[in-house]
Formats: sequence, structure tokens, C-alpha cells
Amino acid sequence: MALSGSFLIRPNTHLSPFLNAPKQNFVISRKQPQFGWRASSSTDNSCNEEDKMVVRREKDGWKIEFLRKKPITPLLDTVNYPIHLKNLSTQELEQLSNELRAEVIHTVSRTGGHLSSSLGVVELTVALHHVFDTPNDKIIWDVGHQRILQAYPHKILTGRRSKMHTIRKTAGLAGFPKREESVHDAFGTGHSSTSISAGLGMAVATALKGKKNNVISVIGDGAMTGGQAYEALNNAGFLDTNLIVILNDNKQVSLPTATLDGPATPVGALSSALSKLQASKKFRNFREAAKNVTKKMGGQAHQVAAKVDECCKIQSGDRQAIQDNIFDTLIHTVVHDVDLQKLPVRFAMDRAGLVGADGPTHCGAFDVTYMACLPNMVVMAPSDEAELMHMVATAAAIDDRPSCFRFPRGNGIGAILPLNNKGKPLEVGKGRVLMGGDKVAILGYGSIVQQCVKAANFLRTRGILVTVADARFCKPLDTDLIKKLAREHEILITVEEGAIGGFGSHVSHYLCLSGLIDGPFKLRSMVLPDKYIDHGAPEDQLEESGLSSKHISATVLRLLGRANEAIQLN
Repeated sequence: MALSGSFLIRPNTHLSPFLNAPKQNFVISRKQPQFGWRASSSTDNSCNEEDKMVVRREKDGWKIEFLRKKPITPLLDTVNYPIHLKNLSTQELEQLSNELRAEVIHTVSRTGGHLSSSLGVVELTVALHHVFDTPNDKIIWDVGHQRILQAYPHKILTGRRSKMHTIRKTAGLAGFPKREESVHDAFGTGHSSTSISAGLGMAVATALKGKKNNVISVIGDGAMTGGQAYEALNNAGFLDTNLIVILNDNKQVSLPTATLDGPATPVGALSSALSKLQASKKFRNFREAAKNVTKKMGGQAHQVAAKVDECCKIQSGDRQAIQDNIFDTLIHTVVHDVDLQKLPVRFAMDRAGLVGADGPTHCGAFDVTYMACLPNMVVMAPSDEAELMHMVATAAAIDDRPSCFRFPRGNGIGAILPLNNKGKPLEVGKGRVLMGGDKVAILGYGSIVQQCVKAANFLRTRGILVTVADARFCKPLDTDLIKKLAREHEILITVEEGAIGGFGSHVSHYLCLSGLIDGPFKLRSMVLPDKYIDHGAPEDQLEESGLSSKHISATVLRLLGRANEAIQLN
């Protein structure tokens, strides 16, 4: 069985989609009958060539029929890079857009991912690559709640169509623009509201070098609500640099806000507000008056310009010292506004550790290192979904200081959940022992505990009994548990799915101060490597990071003097 459906795309006007039109140039309406099931086979040759066409023009518009099999895209097949768009007519560009839309749908149907955000920029992507000359001109795609993964059409048109089936997979294409992947990706993105700032830096650098290439920042209405976007617009207006900003405000979202009554309809408030503002005569008069005032500013303007010039030098590659208090100011929201005041704010941090297909832009590698150094913060991580419920209850019960807990992307392990799915508060700063052993103890923090258990079960088949403990808390540490493990075992290994400076560092610091590692006792910490792990299957990422149960087992074997067995595991 193959799922098929038909959409009708008809032009709103006869204007070229590459002129300054205030609205979207195409609307999509369902044509009766709507969606239906149709039996078909991959080897079905009963239909003629015209019936096989997934994208074709009819009297009342373009018809796109979505099938599971690869769409027939004769015009798109001739376009491998943006230069191939330059000589296409408006009608051909229109056809290309619809073939590109069919290709995007076919790709997402195979790989999964957000679809609507990519479909919302098909015509815009074609227009940009028709008008501008990348990579000489720089196009920067923003990312946000309403514009996630909008770069799929861009990737297809810039030499990566044949690899789209690998997107977000191990050793495949990234889900977001990535500079190492293509010269057409001017800036790597993964989180929202950064495109205007990045574009402004490139535009300033272009002006300093005396070049004439264009810089275009494409931002959606969701990302436009971020504070960094408005700060960048403020700076761009002051510098008056040659920067083009495109606001893609089509009132569509890829992740509608969830409510008790279902997904909320996009309100499009930003579009309405900007339209009213731009049409206001008072605003236009104020803008002209502001320009005249800034021109007449004296020495103060020169001082500000000097500071901007210093920032531009940093952008251009000059090495400048950055004061520590500047960095501290960047993170003041957690430090100054919460931890310093001991406010009972609860931080629930999604995507802890490695995140599979989401890749390095979403990898939660640094939160433990940062949060656990704050004096008043309670830092915890669950080993499974049941523990997560208990930690939610624990955070809710802590009302005299801030707290945080991290949890990974993906599914649980099938743990038995608390009654009525309601957790019970844990004793703060207390871990637990899961398995008993003799010479070797493994102390895991967070979901990596499951890999520790797997390693212990494997080592048991080799005649090695290992103690496995779940730390639960990084701050405050369960010092009684750590002391017990150190005194009753010859070897202690800490394992965490985070960067250096996190849980393992806190454990080693305590053991060092307490004098428990002054003798023959052996301590090892296993953490994420000092590099970014590319997107891929979770098991592949664990292998690359050296944190799989196999790597943990090999570490134990080497510390026990059984190096040959350890080598065999690798």
C-alpha cells in the first residue's frame, strides 16, 4: 500500500516570486478528494509517463501528488548548484520550486524530521539562489521554534541532494547549516536568533576589506522574538552597514504550542505589529529625525565608533583579551538572578549528554560542569525514567535554594514507574548501590549508569564482580557513599556523559582533600572527549566517545592487569 495525497498550488498573482511582493506568492489548497489510500507496487508499470509525474501543471495551478516512491523532477535534476538557476525563466523557477517541494517531502518521509518549516521557505530559497551568488554572497539561515531545519531546500540546491538520505545519520549530512559541510553554508546554526548578529559581523568585515559582496540574514517570526535578534538590529541600524535582513513571517510553525484543546493556531501578531509600524507616518518621521540627530552627535559618537572598531578588529582576527567579568556578565541570569539570591528556581534540562541525530548543536555536555560550580545549586541526574519522576518531586520539594536536573533525549529503559506516575522526594545528596562486588567499583552519574550495569554484567561472565553505584547527585556529593566505595575497593571508576570538570572532577577533588587516594588506591574518570561529537545513532556516538559498556569493561580489565582481554574488546 502507498499513501498518496494531492495538493493544488496556484499563484496568487502573476508577479515574479523574486520581486518585492508583500505576501506569499503561492497558496496551497486541498483538491477533492482529499487524502486517500491507493494500492500500488514499486514495480507497477500500468500507468503512463504523465500519470507518473508527481509535479505537473494543470489549468488551475500546479498539482503535486505525494507518493512513497521518489518523485519525478526533470528540472530539479538539472540543478546541482546555485549557478544552474541563473538562466531559468520565471515559469521554470516556479516549476523548480514545486519539484523542490516534492523532493523535500520525499526526503523527510524517509529520514523523519520537521517538514513544514522547510516547505515554508522553498520559493524564498529558490529566489535567493537565483538572485544572489553564493558562496561569494553570504546567506545565513536562522533557526527557531517556527523555522527549524529550514535549510533542507538550501542543501538540495547546493550540491547535497544525493546525500539527503543521510541527513542526521551517522557520518551523514547535518540537520542544520554546517560550515565544514559546504562553502555555501556561511554560518553554522542550531539555535535561534543568531543570524542577524552573524550577518552583521560578516558585513562589517566585508566593508573593512573593501569588498562588495552581499550578506543576507534570513530569520523567521519565531526566531525574531529572541533578544539577540533585536540587539543585532539595533547595532545594524547604528552601523548602517550593507546588510540585508529577510523576515520570513508566514504565520506557520513547525512545532505548534500544545494546549489542553490541542495545538494552538499561530497568531501572526508580529506580522500585524510590524505592518502597522511600517505604515505609521509618525514612525517614519521619527526615523528621519533620529538619523539627523545621530549625524550631529559629536565626540560621544566618535567614542562609540571607536569601541565598535575594536569589536570589528576582533571579528577580523586581531587577538584581543576578553576580561573575565565580561564572560561572567553573559551568564548572569543563573548566577546573579538565581543562585546568588538562593531563589528556589528549578531548572529542567532536556537533551542531557549525547543527543543522537540532533548533533553537537544540541549536545548537553557542559551543564554539569557549569551548574555544579555554583555555591547554592543542587545538581542531580536520573539513571532512568522512574528516577526522573523522583527528581521532579525532589526539585519541587526544595524551596530554600535553586536546583536542577538533566534528562536525556530519547526513550526510557522500561523501568517500573511510581504509583500514579508520581515520584517521591529523594534525600538530597544521597546515592544508592545497585550491584555488589569486591575489588572494583563503578560510580555512574545520570543515564550512563545503564552502560555501567551492562559492563558489570559482562565482567561477571569473566569472573569479575563489580560494585555499581548510582550517584544521583553531583552537588551535594554523597561523601559517605564515595568514602565507602574508596575504602572497600581497590579501584574506583566514575562515569558520566558530560565534559571534563563535571561529576568526576568533584569526586576526585573530595578524595584528594580527604587523603583517600594517597595510597595504592586507583581512581579513573571517564567523560566525554574534548571535542564535539557529530550527529549519528546514539550507540555510534557512545562508541566514538569511549563511554559504551565495552569501553567501561576494557577500562576495568586494564586496571586489573588484564590488558590483552581489554585489547580484544576494542
